[in-house]
Amino acid sequence: MLSSNDENVDTGRRAAVDATPAPVSAPAPAPAPAQEAPVRGGSIEQQNIDKWLPISASRKAKWWYSAFHNVTAMVGAGVLGLPYALSQLGWGPGISVILVSWIVTFYSLWQLVHMHELVPGRRFDRYFDLGEYVCGNKGRIGFWIIMIQQLIVQVASTIVYCVTGGKSLKKFFDIITPSSGISQIRQTYYIVFFVCLQLLLSQIPNFNTLKGVSLLAAFMSVCYSMVAFGASLVKGSHQHQFDHGIRSQTTAGEVFDIFNALGTIAFAFAGHSVVLEIQATLPSTEEKPSKKPMWRGVLVAYCIVIVCYLSVAISGFWAFGDTVEDDVLVSLERPPWVIATANFMVFVHVIGSFQVFAMPVFDTIESCLVQKLKFRPSMVLRVVARSLYVVVVGFIAVTFPFFGGLLGFFGGLAFAGTSYIIPCALWLRAKHPKAWSFHWTASWICIAIGVIIAVVAPVGGIRTIVVSAQTYKMYS
Repeated sequence: MLSSNDENVDTGRRAAVDATPAPVSAPAPAPAPAQEAPVRGGSIEQQNIDKWLPISASRKAKWWYSAFHNVTAMVGAGVLGLPYALSQLGWGPGISVILVSWIVTFYSLWQLVHMHELVPGRRFDRYFDLGEYVCGNKGRIGFWIIMIQQLIVQVASTIVYCVTGGKSLKKFFDIITPSSGISQIRQTYYIVFFVCLQLLLSQIPNFNTLKGVSLLAAFMSVCYSMVAFGASLVKGSHQHQFDHGIRSQTTAGEVFDIFNALGTIAFAFAGHSVVLEIQATLPSTEEKPSKKPMWRGVLVAYCIVIVCYLSVAISGFWAFGDTVEDDVLVSLERPPWVIATANFMVFVHVIGSFQVFAMPVFDTIESCLVQKLKFRPSMVLRVVARSLYVVVVGFIAVTFPFFGGLLGFFGGLAFAGTSYIIPCALWLRAKHPKAWSFHWTASWICIAIGVIIAVVAPVGGIRTIVVSAQTYKMYS
């Protein structure tokens, strides 16, 4: 038994314990702000890799960056071939195909921009990432279908830009120094010089740091388009003696020319293969998705695109008729200093265009080396990988510099898929629009147009290459 004193002590202890205040629970942490969540996973290692890869390294771009990136990607070598396409199709069909292609690709580009953040809080910074998600991961069908076609578009573009850069630089020197030894230098060496420049520029670390080069390229593209437009008008008004009928004189030739023209026009709308990668450079949260500033930039770019395309196509065909070259600046000769300046502008432009299309290829190569083959991210790895790619592309350009045939062949082979077919197919699978609704109908019309181009255009391109090869001397 407890004594009265012990009982009092024990009672006091219990009272003290009872009087001890209960621990105060910590306040609930404030919700974290919405973060950009890469589609490739959230591990620390993966995030470090994403910060090293050129597409996802920086997200500090402004909406107008997307405008000139898209102008650089669109108004390139393709615009110079549009008068030639009109000479193969004729006035009515040629202009109609250009306008229809502009409308179709404008719509499909809208679809891609809005699918960049298809899942809230998640970004699809690469075209094939979006395809993999929409099609499901089983067998990675969407990944492989889109990646292969996207790489064909990007690699083909860099090949054509090597050819265009070399031809334009040679034309520039031929005009300003017609009687010197420089004019006797082979086109091959000009292409090699262009490739050497790309070896240096290819070490630019990521897409966002490319903005200065891309802005200069976009400005040059608008300038030489306007020069080609003005010079063609002057040429046509002084010497308007050309036939504006269809170029070929035989039924078979007309058919193949139509096929090639469709590919040439498809090539002119090639920016879809890099649009998600351009959008990846814009900041994004759930409250402020990147699709709003990206679409603003696309609207500006597409207005510039249609003005440049129609002005060059119509004036070039009007001035030269069915004798126009596959590069309209080659047809223009006077005034010499104006044409020389325009060719140099083309040279500067394709320097930037090459990089815009090559940067996603660099991203794919470096991603494979680091994530699949387990190489350590380093400057040496980047220099070696990018240099090897530029050298291989340059070698192909030197070996097969068939500008017109390349436009038609590649335009149908893959450009129709990435610009006309795939965005609409992904939209149908991801959004499930009601049958016969606007988006359902528009998507299927775009797909049908793209399939027609994809089937017939490579045939015309191959024929043009074969015809050109009959009079071509290797490395001449």
